Amino acid sequence: MKTVFTTLFIFISLLLTAQEINQFDANGKHHGIWKKNFDGTNILRYEGAFLHGKEVGTFKFYKNIKKKAVLTATKEFNETDNKAYVKFFASTGKVISEGHMDGKKYIGEWKYYQKTNNKLLTLEHYNDFGNLKGERMVYYPNGQIAEKKTYKNGKLDGISVVYSDTNVLLSELIYVNGELHGYAKYYSPKAELVAEGLYKNDKKVGVWKYYEDGKLTEEKNFSDVPKYPILIND
Repeated sequence: MKTVFTTLFIFISLLLTAQEINQFDANGKHHGIWKKNFDGTNILRYEGAFLHGKEVGTFKFYKNIKKKAVLTATKEFNETDNKAYVKFFASTGKVISEGHMDGKKYIGEWKYYQKTNNKLLTLEHYNDFGNLKGERMVYYPNGQIAEKKTYKNGKLDGISVVYSDTNVLLSELIYVNGELHGYAKYYSPKAELVAEGLYKNDKKVGVWKYYEDGKLTEEKNFSDVPKYPILIND
């Protein structure tokens, strides 16, 4: 019922005369249709409707590009809190990204799109505090996965993998609380092992092995006691 009331309010507000734009209610709160221009210009900066100080319905935000108002974002507000569904646009009108915000914080699922098509570029998730959580995916323009990483409270935490645009695994790393911590492997675009070893608290430790054309060519010891690299001859 409240949704119907709000929709009706916005519709009626749109029919108001220009003299009734940018008004306040009896308590001094924004009420009705509001439109604001960039300072010192007649170029629209934003427009939307308030219900006794609360944003409702669709707000539109613009950039001043060559003295023209170009749509840069929209926010779809609900009636109960500061959460809104947001879309950001390129100057061509193409959607750049979309998702939910709570005030200025990103929350929930967010989608980012490729510049050259409407396929996904990035898919990520935020907790209620605006920090990245769970799996974050990055894609190539052809739809192939480029990166798959896991976050916890805004920090990398878990397995992180990177692929080439032909689906070849290039690296497999482990993060704990934002730091490299665990066994790591790096591969060439030909899927050949290039290097492997252990990270601890974001630093290489122990013996790391390096390869060329699939053959072990060098070992380096990253223990606390400095040692010269061990070269391995065929």
